Amino acid sequence: MSKRALIEHRPWLLASVVAACAYYFLWNNSIGELWLFLLKGAGVGLLAAYAFKRTKGLDGGILVLALALSAAADTVLELSFEAGGVLFFASHLTAIVLYLRNRRKKTTPSQKLLALSLFVGVPAISYALSGDAMIAVYAAGLGAMAAAAWMSRFPRYRVGLGAVLFVISDWLIFSRLGSLDLGVLPDMLVWPLYYAGQLMIATGVVQTLRGELPAR
Repeated sequence: MSKRALIEHRPWLLASVVAACAYYFLWNNSIGELWLFLLKGAGVGLLAAYAFKRTKGLDGGILVLALALSAAADTVLELSFEAGGVLFFASHLTAIVLYLRNRRKKTTPSQKLLALSLFVGVPAISYALSGDAMIAVYAAGLGAMAAAAWMSRFPRYRVGLGAVLFVISDWLIFSRLGSLDLGVLPDMLVWPLYYAGQLMIATGVVQTLRGELPAR
């Protein structure tokens, strides 16, 4: 990466990581709800800004929209769990469009089996954890997103694994709604798993799309 590109674009990633870490360590402190609200949205919101600066074309625009919807969902969740879920569902649908536009040409039987397991297993496990049919409906979109990410041409161990981390983070949230008591694990792991997943997805997709841009 050139010095100019480093100055212009890397700070978006750095700022995103700083905001996400700050939220993780401060979410239970009395710094003010507005600041926490802004910090939470800034984590993935700055990833959307990074993607906007580093990509061009329709696929780049779809990635930016998916990240922006997730960032909006992060903040809206603090006000309404249902409204936040709707925004996340919209983000999953947007990401599915991106992944289906970029399907991997050749896949092995084991890769197809894992994708099918995500597609079917994510909503099933989500319902088992929460006991809520609406959570299962939401998780159908979540599972489809993870399966599509795994079958896409983007780096599987960044984008595909990032989507799986997103799933695990949501499972920890759903465990709070049912009878399974995981103690402090959800509080400790939900945000790091979710943000790490989004970071891996954003950088993996951007890396692939950047490799297709003509050299300047």
